Amino acid sequence: MMNRKFNRGKKFMFFFPVAVLIAAVLGYVVMFLWNWILPEIAHTGKLNYWQAIGLLVLCRILFGNFNKGGHGGHNGFRERAMGMRAKWEMMNEEERAKFKAEYKRRCGGWGHYRNKE
Repeated sequence: MMNRKFNRGKKFMFFFPVAVLIAAVLGYVVMFLWNWILPEIAHTGKLNYWQAIGLLVLCRILFGNFNKGGHGGHNGFRERAMGMRAKWEMMNEEERAKFKAEYKRRCGGWGHYRNKE
């Protein structure tokens, strides 16, 4: 059986052309969409390829997209939810009732239209 592990040099030789290809395709997609939609809607000028690449970089800087790992946008939501679930399960009935009353006091006005009948 052949060993399929790449060494660091082979990973770079594979990753670099793929990254360049993805950047080129994204640049052309942004350029095409901008030049197709925005000149008619917002009366903007047309973009060339390098301006589209610059716009992608600017969006990356401003909005922090293209995260490494893919789950950076959740800010640990799942972990916090699991922690809250564990806290809820550790409460006795009296503590749960107190929590519900405090929650209704703080947030009760939001859905008040449903209770009117």
